[in-house]
Amino acid sequence: MNTYKIILPALLIVAVAACSPSTQNAKEVVATDSATNQIDTALVTKISIPANLSVGTPIEMTFTVYNPTDSVKTFCKWHTPFEPLMSKYLDVTSAEGIEAAYKGPMAKRIMPPPTDSYLSIKPKDSLSVKVDLTKAYDIKAGNYTVKYNSAGISGLKLTDSVQFAIK
Repeated sequence: MNTYKIILPALLIVAVAACSPSTQNAKEVVATDSATNQIDTALVTKISIPANLSVGTPIEMTFTVYNPTDSVKTFCKWHTPFEPLMSKYLDVTSAEGIEAAYKGPMAKRIMPPPTDSYLSIKPKDSLSVKVDLTKAYDIKAGNYTVKYNSAGISGLKLTDSVQFAIK
């Protein structure tokens, strides 16, 4: 009986070790994932939307990334308005706490992002893009808060939210 108590755990350890990826490969995956999801706190991201809008008009949001440093900085354009609509990168919530339905596409992608998925910003420069939220979200009359939710993919940190009203 004591022999089984020793042999059984040993066989289990051997089986688990044989089925798991090699240590070297596991380290490579972890390094790639952490490099992809690293947030560059040097870049400053801002969103703006006109405060008062009318039903049936475009809801034009401006998304700007500033580089206040003395060196070129890069970020992944995935899950940002810098690429065609491919994902739900914003939380649009009514004053009642109800999230506006996202009606755009949801792309599945392979990680890590390829080199052409990154944008560079020169020192002391910025990149801006405008997007119409009505193309991706079902927004009716009311008061709303918009918050960026994809820092883990793009590497852009944005903690502020913006409010607007549709009448």
